Amino acid sequence: MDTELDEIDRRILRELESDGRLSGRALAERVTISRANAYARFERLVADGVITGFTARVDPLKVGLTTSAYVAMTVRQNTWRDLQVQLRAIPEVRHMALTGGEFDVMLLVRAEDNNALRRVVLEQLQTIPGVLSTKTFLIFEDAEN
Repeated sequence: MDTELDEIDRRILRELESDGRLSGRALAERVTISRANAYARFERLVADGVITGFTARVDPLKVGLTTSAYVAMTVRQNTWRDLQVQLRAIPEVRHMALTGGEFDVMLLVRAEDNNALRRVVLEQLQTIPGVLSTKTFLIFEDAEN
């Protein structure tokens, strides 16, 4: 069953996407609703699976991940489920998506340097059964939405 979201729910989600550490009080103030209403709506959004978790955004450069790239992969059909398991085991793979179009899978890879990126692509990704080809796009600068 899909959760019906009204404008207040959407405002709550926007505020939490902007700052996931907001207190119930601050959230209520920003959305201009009572704290009890903000808390009840927040709990419902979590219980209904609209809010699926909480994370911290980390600056990759400040933790030594100076090279980032998108890696597009062409894979053998019907290998996506098995492929996901193997990709999750590679710490440098920060995001993966099954895509339509020219490539089947798109990865965000963050590595310590170009040599580490090379090892991930050539020694890990390209050796996974079912991976037919890869194409690497270096990221020069990340931009927030």
